[in-house]
Amino acid sequence: MYKNVKSRRGGFSRGRSFGGRSRRPNPSAVHSSMYINKAVELPEQVSEPIKHRFTDLSLDNRLVDLVTARGYVTPTPIQDKAIPLVMGHRDVIGIADTGTGKTAAFLLPLLHKFLKDRSQKALIIVPTRELAVQIEDELRVFSRGLHVFSALCIGGGGFGSQINALRRNPQFIIGTPGRLKDHLNRRTLRLNDVANLVLDEADRMVEMGFIDDVRELISQLPKQRQSLFFSATITPEVRNLIANFTVNPESVSVKGRETSQNVDQDVIRYTDAFQKLTLLHDILTQEDAKKVLIFGRTKHGVEKLCNTLIERGFSAVSIHGNKTQTQRQRSLNEFKTSKTQVMVATDVAARGLDIPDVTHVINYDAPENYADYVHRIGRTGRANKKGKALTFVGMGA
Repeated sequence: MYKNVKSRRGGFSRGRSFGGRSRRPNPSAVHSSMYINKAVELPEQVSEPIKHRFTDLSLDNRLVDLVTARGYVTPTPIQDKAIPLVMGHRDVIGIADTGTGKTAAFLLPLLHKFLKDRSQKALIIVPTRELAVQIEDELRVFSRGLHVFSALCIGGGGFGSQINALRRNPQFIIGTPGRLKDHLNRRTLRLNDVANLVLDEADRMVEMGFIDDVRELISQLPKQRQSLFFSATITPEVRNLIANFTVNPESVSVKGRETSQNVDQDVIRYTDAFQKLTLLHDILTQEDAKKVLIFGRTKHGVEKLCNTLIERGFSAVSIHGNKTQTQRQRSLNEFKTSKTQVMVATDVAARGLDIPDVTHVINYDAPENYADYVHRIGRTGRANKKGKALTFVGMGA
């Protein structure tokens, strides 16, 4: 328990916004008791034995050299299972969490296909700009010196540079559904020669309302193609999407123990907006609050809170939809590399991003539902480390 911070079980409240205005109760709200849970000491998890080394996955030797130069000898479980299937030209459904190495699980075999046949092209669809940038960064590492071109098609920036990249006939097109659809409508993107499809964080795209855009994009692809779907969970909507756009897919699953088991979870009770901010200030001054991710509900509220924390002397950055992609990426990089103590974000940062060593997740505004809560707190307590999650809950609301 944090000093000067009271916490107890009680009725759930959506709480108040940063400006102090009350909101109507959410009919699908979660009882605050579900935000309270102690991390437990669990025996070390026994995973399935790895069957391969990178040197015996039949990957092009140039790829193996690039991988081993980074110090990787043994693939992760999802790579061990998925790469041979992708190499065998199977459609694949991969169920795996962020941070399990799934990006390399599809990039490496697709790069292998390209090196064997330079006419190969891949479309990689992801829910957020940050994840798209993360994937392109990994692609550049694994394709260094191999003359591979990519086009990054995401919002938050102008069309000019993206159109120029698409004109270079790239082997990899990586983008978010909305911007990819914009290019399709402008006729700056054509997909009739793209024979490889990757849908990453498919469940998140459904949650964010992108399913119709995704369906339209996939409908433009050749019927003869390889389709790879990666998701943390397989919802009925995702299952229907997979059924419509794959042929006899092979499923592989690598799910570790729930991240929340490594996270101490508690609620922070407050009476008004001033006390709420004061309590947050007290938490951020605790010695163990070294790298703190704070979630807010709205873009305006997130930016206002970030500016207030900076005025109070904290090192803070923000990520939300009103920022340009350059601004968002700069904020993310500063937080990832621990140049700043605090990142304040909307739910755009709740999924897909691999941010190391987050000590605390603070729900300054309560999430819309329990699934969102689990994804938020999953940013801490990773790689068998302990984490802390605190959720602000209004008193008597």
